[in-house]
Amino acid sequence: MTTKQATTTSNQFGTITLDPTPVVTPDNDGSGLLTRGRRPEWLRVKAADSPKYRELRGLFRGKHLHTVCEEAMCPNLGECWGRGTATFLLMGDTCTRSCGFCKIKTGRPGALDPDEPRRVAESIQAMGLHHAVLTSVNRDEQPDGGAWVFAESLYWIRRLVPGCTVEVLIPDFKGDWAALQAVMDARPEILNHNTETVPRLYKTVRPQAKYFRTLELLQRAKQMDPLALTKSGIMLGLGETWDEVLQVMDDMRAHDVDIITMGQYLQPSRFHLPIARYWTPDEFARLKEEGDARGFQWVESGPLVRSSYHADGQAHLSPRLDLVNQ
Repeated sequence: MTTKQATTTSNQFGTITLDPTPVVTPDNDGSGLLTRGRRPEWLRVKAADSPKYRELRGLFRGKHLHTVCEEAMCPNLGECWGRGTATFLLMGDTCTRSCGFCKIKTGRPGALDPDEPRRVAESIQAMGLHHAVLTSVNRDEQPDGGAWVFAESLYWIRRLVPGCTVEVLIPDFKGDWAALQAVMDARPEILNHNTETVPRLYKTVRPQAKYFRTLELLQRAKQMDPLALTKSGIMLGLGETWDEVLQVMDDMRAHDVDIITMGQYLQPSRFHLPIARYWTPDEFARLKEEGDARGFQWVESGPLVRSSYHADGQAHLSPRLDLVNQ
């Protein structure tokens, strides 16, 4: 096994350090990199394989599109694709950041594709979706972080699939509030930006992000469009304490977050952050009670919960739908 050297690039928008990534060599085909040891029974899922799954996989390949379901090795891929829902990954499959938990590769991304928003909308139309989730890699080298791709995708979805609700799971745009405004002006039903972990662990888990910038983004999004639902998620199993998780809940509610998701962190490979411990289904059930008591409109809490899990149901909470139906 050999590794590339870390590289740093600078331009008028700032400096990006790309961490080294493992290189697969002929004598190492990449097998054996997954976390060793048996997972608890409650974390075992069936392999993804159904007629609908194969149909969607073929559709994505034909449109040259990426899904975060595949790139992030989501354990719910089979279930979600089997019922005809998916999360589209915009702006390529290469991220300019190097979060210690994330399976998506880090590197120098290629140019943005101006036709991607139209192709995404066409795929949603072909799939007959009533709800779509759009997310992206971080594109810190772009002047607006790629905000225009979200806005343009929403435009095309409204044009081709006018009844489809949309959730956008966005990066932090490095605190560029004009970029956030461009996304909110496109009127998504749900604006999602994940908190990911407790503030004490940010330097390890999200070294290029800031906890209070995340909270400010969520609050500003609500101020920019009061009809949008705001949403955020946190992973458990990285070394956080029960009280720290409750404090994150309190911080989210103080910043007008409507929906929270909580799930178990699963180490994608031995090159990622280790699992500190497995939280039990009973603990996740107790966290749901804590979230309900704090006034979240929707609390999704369970070992296999991921950010977009049951997102189609959450969209029905949107006040915007009430106005449309009046």
